[in-house]
Amino acid sequence: MHVVLVEPEIPPNTGNIARTCAVTGTTLHLVEPLGFSLDEKHLKRAGLDYWQHLNLVLHPNLESFLATAAEKSCWFLTTKGKRSYVDVSYQPDDFLLFGKETAGLPDWLLQKYPERCLRIPMGKTIRSLNLSNSVAVVLYEALRQQSFPDLL
Repeated sequence: MHVVLVEPEIPPNTGNIARTCAVTGTTLHLVEPLGFSLDEKHLKRAGLDYWQHLNLVLHPNLESFLATAAEKSCWFLTTKGKRSYVDVSYQPDDFLLFGKETAGLPDWLLQKYPERCLRIPMGKTIRSLNLSNSVAVVLYEALRQQSFPDLL
């Protein structure tokens, strides 16, 4: 599995997501520009001692990432999605894309792939879940569907 963070802004969120990816053997892709430096102490602290176990890939921009990924393998997580994240079948090489904390994924991307847009069901009065929680919820569902490959 692959988790893709498009222009993440908050170091502790990315650190927590890095830890989740490391513990599940999931590749983490970071799409620049980032709202922080990768050597910031808060980012490293959130990931604790897991950074050496993380498969991390940096992409200079979203267009560069999209050129490397097969669109049929990408799922776009957004509060604007019509389908629930549990209503699709995930494959081992799928990419789960999450947007930046303050704006989500770009509208042009969501409009280009409406059938690939997924949401996490939630109440109407709160905007959304925290990014690191959202990644964990969706990633673990994808791994559950695959019987948690290589995990104990």
